[in-house]
Amino acid sequence: MSAERSVIVIDDPQDQRITYFRDIREKDMTRREGRFIAEGTVVLRMLAEAHRRGNGIVAEAVLVLRNRLAGIQDILERFPEDVPVYVAEQAVIDAIAGFHLHRGILALGRREDAPDLDAELASLPENALVVVACGISNHDNIGAIFRNAAAFGVDAVFLDQTSCDPLYRKALRVSVGSVLSVPYMRGGSDTELVSRLADAGFDVFCLSPSGQRRITDVAPQGRTALVLGTEGEGLSPDILSRFTVVSIAQAPGLDSLNVATAAGIALHEIASAAGRLR
Repeated sequence: MSAERSVIVIDDPQDQRITYFRDIREKDMTRREGRFIAEGTVVLRMLAEAHRRGNGIVAEAVLVLRNRLAGIQDILERFPEDVPVYVAEQAVIDAIAGFHLHRGILALGRREDAPDLDAELASLPENALVVVACGISNHDNIGAIFRNAAAFGVDAVFLDQTSCDPLYRKALRVSVGSVLSVPYMRGGSDTELVSRLADAGFDVFCLSPSGQRRITDVAPQGRTALVLGTEGEGLSPDILSRFTVVSIAQAPGLDSLNVATAAGIALHEIASAAGRLR
């Protein structure tokens, strides 16, 4: 760590400087002016890179277990000098977080004004590949969908208003920080999002076990949107009736795959067919 950066020792869990880190298990930080908690070494590195890119993600503070400090000096160097680094012993950091924090690394970030739908669509290339998540309320699934999106070169993720916020701590952790690297927009109804993408020239493919066409038959040409629905109810009849429905071939006897698993398989097929993978 550079000599210019000050490390602030915290020995009182009630210290007002670390208020946002307190009892994080019980808090949804994304409801507080776009703030969120990043946890672990990999996500900390992704936060530092997102801050450096200037894509609307801002780092505000870092809280580190004392014995982890030396091992992440290279990551901390990537943050601006005005981002404070707080250091605490295990008992103190556990009392702050509200549970045993074995990773020993937390950071406070903030997403500034999120782009609206028009701005996000305008920023996409002519051969864009996007994911639309409709009604996905499970944080593990949202996190895994973002991780798949990053792995297969997705240009953006669109979430309807009923899907959970991907900056929720667990979703962010499961995504291994991919929420901070893949552009996304959340808001509007499922029908509105899919319709707007179709109007913007996207070929829309809805993933559902009811699809008579296989995902392996999709030959992407230009803009492509993969639409995912919640497990159980799936996508609405209105969406399924208006757009191409595709399925993943699987052994008989099972109703469907987990939505995040299905997303990974489908994105791999589409990205491969489009020549997006190395």
